[in-house]
Amino acid sequence: MTNFNVPTREEVSTNNREIFDDLKKAVGFVPNLYATIAYSDTALGNYLQFQNAKTSLSKKEKEIVSLAVSQVNGCNYCLSAHTAIGKINGFTDEQILELRQGYFSTDKKFDALVKLTKVIVLNKGKVDDTTLETFFNVGYSKGTLVDVTLAIGDKVVMNYLHNLTQVAIDFPAAEKLETIEA
Repeated sequence: MTNFNVPTREEVSTNNREIFDDLKKAVGFVPNLYATIAYSDTALGNYLQFQNAKTSLSKKEKEIVSLAVSQVNGCNYCLSAHTAIGKINGFTDEQILELRQGYFSTDKKFDALVKLTKVIVLNKGKVDDTTLETFFNVGYSKGTLVDVTLAIGDKVVMNYLHNLTQVAIDFPAAEKLETIEA
């Protein structure tokens, strides 16, 4: 496998150096996977603009999508990052493990969201009527479905990038689980 080193600030374009500085101010460090995006002169700025765009999803809902997608795609980097972010946003360790397994026992709305997300990713966008009806019956809208789809796309990009590059994980390691099957 080709070895991907994490580029340093000095090894990236001037534009990406500014983004590195902004990330360091906001997060305290430049996550390795974001730094890896900076191999491209334009991708990091484009990605962050997409990732930070307005959405109808709450922070918790975005984490539900991120955890479910990352589990299905077997991305240990994103599972580790979103386990940490999920805790910051109020999920317990047990709730995070439930979400990664594709369900949520204490909230019907979150349960419908994680189940829909899992089915979308496993079936490449094809969803059975029951799963979709459950999603809408708990109060989600067609607009939310579009936002979920965009959030899935965001996470797939990062999952695939890490699965391709295998850069070092710079978050506390997420507990190991088997990859989700249909």
